[in-house]
Amino acid sequence: MMCSEDPVHFEFPPVLEDILNSSEIHELLSSYQLEFPTHSTSSSETTQTGRLVYSVEERKRRRMISNRESARRSRWRKKRQLEDLTNQVNRLRLENRELKNRLCIVLHEYEAIQRETVPLLAESIVLRQKLAGLRQILAAMQLH
Repeated sequence: MMCSEDPVHFEFPPVLEDILNSSEIHELLSSYQLEFPTHSTSSSETTQTGRLVYSVEERKRRRMISNRESARRSRWRKKRQLEDLTNQVNRLRLENRELKNRLCIVLHEYEAIQRETVPLLAESIVLRQKLAGLRQILAAMQLH
């Protein structure tokens, strides 16, 4: 198998570029490039896959970079979550205001109907009393 010395260029998806800038992406990917041993490298310095074993400082540096990226992504997610919650609060406040307005309209309509109903109920009572009186007169006339 032939290995090329030229670096491989890779187009990153837009989502990844929104999270990381180009130099950060290249720095992270460079930590995953395979390095093949040369004749001067002893076998104790390489793994079975041909990868060089990294020094403690290199692992610490890579872990620090990884932790920074993880923290940055976490902050970004929290920011998005806060924005989403703020938008939801605004939508719910607007909906609440609209519901209060509708309730107010319904209450006004109810009061208007009540104002119309009370005189009608009073008139109904008067008419029933008159009807009862007329029935009594009619019953008395039929007896005679």
